[in-house]
Amino acid sequence: MYESAGHAPDSAAVITEPVPDLQLQLLVQLLDREMRSGLPLTLTIPTGVLHGDVIGHEEWKAEWTRSLRQVEGEGADLIAEFPETVDQGIKELRADENARRLPRWIHLRDATLMFGGGAPLRLPLWRGRLSDVSGWALGRPQ
Repeated sequence: MYESAGHAPDSAAVITEPVPDLQLQLLVQLLDREMRSGLPLTLTIPTGVLHGDVIGHEEWKAEWTRSLRQVEGEGADLIAEFPETVDQGIKELRADENARRLPRWIHLRDATLMFGGGAPLRLPLWRGRLSDVSGWALGRPQ
């Protein structure tokens, strides 16, 4: 209850967002610098456990493009260039910013998602928010 009518309490509402693990962000940033590198990792995410090879953003874009080049049709060509188009738009928006930001996304190649009793789901490429990762470990499950 309020002590006097018409006055709000001193505490303000606080909006919180999940914060990515700094060590995982720095690991992803390191992999972003080295094309063709990958690291086996197991992640805990809201839907279950995910494991695969963590790759950098540029490698993910290259693999995305390669996979869509095998599909015929004009739509596939357009979608193949989509990640690069988005990156160019972001670079233009951030042209006045000098500071490099830590990565907010993580990319896996040859990923497997395991969740509640269902059959594992295999994915050639996967992209997810680092803030959704609640735990991680080097390597894949045995």
